[in-house]
Order: sequence, then structure tokens, then C-alpha cells
Amino acid sequence: MSTLDPVEPAAPWIAGRHAAGRPRLRLFCLPPAGGSAASFAVWRPYLPRGVELAPVELPGRGSRIDEPVPYALEPLVDALLDGLRGELDLPYALFGHSFGAVVAYELTRRIESVGGLPAPAALVVSAHRAPHLPLGRKLLTGSSDRELAAWLHRHGGLPGELLEYPDFLSDLLRAVRADLEIAERYLLPGPAPVRCPLAVLAGADDDVAAPDVVEPWAGYGTPPPRMRLVPGGHSYPRTHPEATLTAVTGELRRLGLQGLGAEGDRQG
Repeated sequence: MSTLDPVEPAAPWIAGRHAAGRPRLRLFCLPPAGGSAASFAVWRPYLPRGVELAPVELPGRGSRIDEPVPYALEPLVDALLDGLRGELDLPYALFGHSFGAVVAYELTRRIESVGGLPAPAALVVSAHRAPHLPLGRKLLTGSSDRELAAWLHRHGGLPGELLEYPDFLSDLLRAVRADLEIAERYLLPGPAPVRCPLAVLAGADDDVAAPDVVEPWAGYGTPPPRMRLVPGGHSYPRTHPEATLTAVTGELRRLGLQGLGAEGDRQG
């Protein structure tokens, strides 16, 4: 039985939970800007035995589309910690892609600072500039819906057919804009290392968060991790799911996490 304080069920924060065999490690996955928990459905066939996939559904998207979209990082992290508190009864790791990397990192810092909670077994950050590096491009939050949608489409984050439905796009882009505003303005004065093991992933062909701006995340781990490249552009978790999950679980094994099964041991 968990020793955590009783809380309300956290079901709304996890959507599409999937386990390969008896779970021994819970992998929380934080999606990119505007993304939903469904972003990680393509990982299911490649999940190693012993791992439970726990995609996080943030307010204002997916199954929570009718909820207000958060426009500030601190209250989002506070609410997320409250929502996941009852889920920390199993050894767990956090994976965050793009905007999700910022949320996962800040959630890790919050868990480590409050005390009394099980710490993450590992944090995996993916495809986001290191937090102390200024944004090296023009802000996207001031773009029109069509401009923002076209940018997302170019980088694999939006199907082209949706560009023909401006009313639907406006609703869809609400969460994207909120997340981008947080991510684009997020800047720390210098590296603030986490205490848990850290792994860093980047897309080999990513021109949104190029490997050279992702690599300085190394300063946020002790010892500093070596960045691991994954095939594909910025949307590699969706376009190259097997390679991405292989990289994630490979890094977790490298960090000494138990319960992942043998390399290549997946659900049949």
C-alpha cells in the first residue's frame, strides 16, 4: 500500500494507459505544445515488458478539451503534481518532448523540493533547448492561425488537411498558443541540475530544437549525461516511434533502472 496522502483519483491526468506485462516501472509521458495523451499511442507496440505507459492529458486538449487551457507554468505544474500524486506508488520515470520537456523538468524540481514524495527514477528530456539558452528564433505566439498552422505542418505537428478548416483550427490552436507562450518565454539564468538521473534526446534532423541547443541540457544532470540522437525531425516520437522508445528505454537501462525486461523483449 502507498504511504502517500490520500488524494482524489488521478484518472483525468492519465489517458491511454497501457502496460506490457506486469508493470514494474511507470513511464509518464508529457506531450509537445498543444499535444494530447494520444500522441503516445504509437508507442504501444514497442513497449518493453515491465513498463507501464502513462501518457499525461493536460487540460484543454484531448479528453479534457472543455477545460481551461493553462497559460502559466507554475500553476500547471502545481496542478499536475496534485493530479499525479496518487500515481507515484510505483517506481517511475518522466519523459517530456519539446514543451513537455519543460513541464517534466519543472515537475521533477517541484517533487525534489517539496519532500515526502518518491523521487523520479529518471528524467528524460527531448527536443527542447536547454532552459538557460535564449530562444534563437522569432516568437510564434504572435502569428496568425494560418501562419502558426502552416509552421506546425512544416515541422510534422499538424496534418495538412486541417489547414482547410479555419474554425476547427482556431479551437485546436488555443492549446498550442498557450503552450508555446510558456515554452518560448521560459528562460533560467543558468543550469539548475536535478538530483535524479537525467537523459537527453534530440532529433538528428530537428530544425526546431537542433541538437546543438539541446546538448547543453548536460549541465542539468550529475554526472552530465551524453546526448543521444534519434532519427527524424522535431516530431520524431510520432514519426519514428520504435527508434524513440528504444532510445528512451536504452537510456533508462544505462542509468541502471530495473524492471525494463531484456533488450528487444516486447509484448507479443
